[in-house]
Amino acid sequence: MATKKTSTFSTSKNRGSMMPWLGIAFIVILFDQLSKIAITKMFVLGQEKAITGFFNLVLAYNRGAAFSFLSNQGGWQRYFFTAIGVVAVVFIIYLLRKHAGQRLFCWALALVMGGAIGNVIDRLLYGHVIDFLDFHLASVGHFPAFNIADSAICIGAVLFIYDELRRVNKNQ
Repeated sequence: MATKKTSTFSTSKNRGSMMPWLGIAFIVILFDQLSKIAITKMFVLGQEKAITGFFNLVLAYNRGAAFSFLSNQGGWQRYFFTAIGVVAVVFIIYLLRKHAGQRLFCWALALVMGGAIGNVIDRLLYGHVIDFLDFHLASVGHFPAFNIADSAICIGAVLFIYDELRRVNKNQ
C-alpha cells in the first residue's frame, strides 16, 4: 500500500504548498531592490523630481522605522529594526507553514515578509532604508517618503484586516 508523501513546506492539517507564497515574497523583494538600485543610480540624496501635482520621486535615507521613528538615535536602531525584521520573517514562515492553504491570509503574510526582507537588506547593506516615493497634498504637505517594501507591508496589513473581518462575519 503506497503512502502519500508530504512536502516539508506543507502540514498534515493543511496541504497547501508554501512555494507560491515564497514566490510572492521573492517578487516583492526583487522589485523593491531593483527600484532602489535604479533610484540611487539616477538621484543624489535629497534630489527630487516632480512627476504629477501630488507625486514626486525623491532619494531619501531612513535610519529609523516608519515615519523616521528613532532615526536620530546613535545607530543602535539599525540593529534593533534589523532584528525585528528577522524575527518577523521567522514568525511569518511558521505561519505560512501552518496556514499555507488560506489564500488571503497567506497573500498578506507573503507581502509583509517580502517587504520586511527588502528593508532588512537595506539596513544590512547600507545602514538605512532607501525611500523614494513622495506623495503630497497642498493642504496637508508631504507624507513621509516610502518604497515598494513599505507599500507591500501596508497592503499586507490591509489584507490581514480584511481577511479577519471576513472571517468574523462568516462566524456570526
